[in-house]
Amino acid sequence: MDNLLTINNMWMMICTGLVFFMHLGFSLLEIGLTRQKNTINILFKNIFIICSGLLLYYIGGFNLMYPGFEDGDMGILKFAGFGIDAPANGMTSEYATAGYTWWTDFLFQGMFAATAATIVSGAVAERVKLGSFMVFVVIYVGLIYPIVGSWKWGGGFLEKLGFYDFAGSSLVHSVGGWAALIAVWLLGARIGKFGKNGKSLVIFGHNIPFATAGVLILWLGWFGFNGGSVLSADPSLTSLTLVTTSLAAAAGGMAAMSCSFMWYKNLDLTMFLNGILGGLVGITAGADIMSPGSAIIIGAIAGILIVFAIAALDKLRLDDPVGAIPVHLVCGVWGTLAVGIFGKKAGFDQFLIQVSGVAVISAFCLISSFIILFTLKKTLGIRVSKTEELDGLDSAEHGMDAYPDFRMNQH
Repeated sequence: MDNLLTINNMWMMICTGLVFFMHLGFSLLEIGLTRQKNTINILFKNIFIICSGLLLYYIGGFNLMYPGFEDGDMGILKFAGFGIDAPANGMTSEYATAGYTWWTDFLFQGMFAATAATIVSGAVAERVKLGSFMVFVVIYVGLIYPIVGSWKWGGGFLEKLGFYDFAGSSLVHSVGGWAALIAVWLLGARIGKFGKNGKSLVIFGHNIPFATAGVLILWLGWFGFNGGSVLSADPSLTSLTLVTTSLAAAAGGMAAMSCSFMWYKNLDLTMFLNGILGGLVGITAGADIMSPGSAIIIGAIAGILIVFAIAALDKLRLDDPVGAIPVHLVCGVWGTLAVGIFGKKAGFDQFLIQVSGVAVISAFCLISSFIILFTLKKTLGIRVSKTEELDGLDSAEHGMDAYPDFRMNQH
């Protein structure tokens, strides 16, 4: 038993490190797809998310997400107390016998919590007020994310209903995606994104090599995101999960690249990159119960959805600089529904359960994020001034330059 505990715990810690590494991937992707003058601002937001996210998860998020629902509970909201000094009071019996320590589980789950807010960071890049964004992160990561997570992973009503989301296509990615949608709508588009006739204009990212490196880091990190969600080092299940994860990512990239070429007659690297991420998000809900063939189909459909979702956002004049909404929201919903179509749980009854879960999560996240962001808009304000936006948030918010010209300092 001791050897098994050590092996399982070691695998979970490795996966925790991989999920932590994903925050570097998100950072590089976001700065690569946006303009140089906002680099420090985006990096600052990402560092704030991981630091505040872990502390918020310690203060109350962990015990809000795993409150120890009992048979008579409705499974909607319960709180096991502040801090994690007595974690046995705040977890289900299934986790207590999983074969790894409480502290490992806290750290692994805490990394997931921060990811949901990072999704929003990319969507609101280049025009959001830093202070207002930080307030939003504290509320959304501290309260909204763990409440939704408790409904399934904490043994709440979605778990009892039979809803399935292995590693968070809905519980992580769509939770961030729904908030990103509301935020983009309330913020409005960046200056210069849409012409007078409403046509979408391209605002080029300043460092596509960074964006490419970010996606490859995220793909690597997904081995921990999905592989760790097995919650053990079971050889067959972890291996299958990593295979389906990789195949879906590859299929998503190829499908997005091909679809974009047929639609726009160009080989767009950014579409290729987002297709990979879409495939990863799409397979996340069912990575452990899909065959390799099903994983390829799920990833390919996700990649195609990316192309059309980006076009739809442009039609709606919603400005998402990094494609966070198509990747995390659209593909998150698709991946969740795919559980009822492919794999071991496929069936009409399961599909209806998945639809129900998506509907409940979307309603809660849309309403809660609107209340938070609309309140911030009417009080602190959520958008920087026109002058600050044109000058860049690095100088306006931080008084710094990410790429100073050292030649100016030479004598």
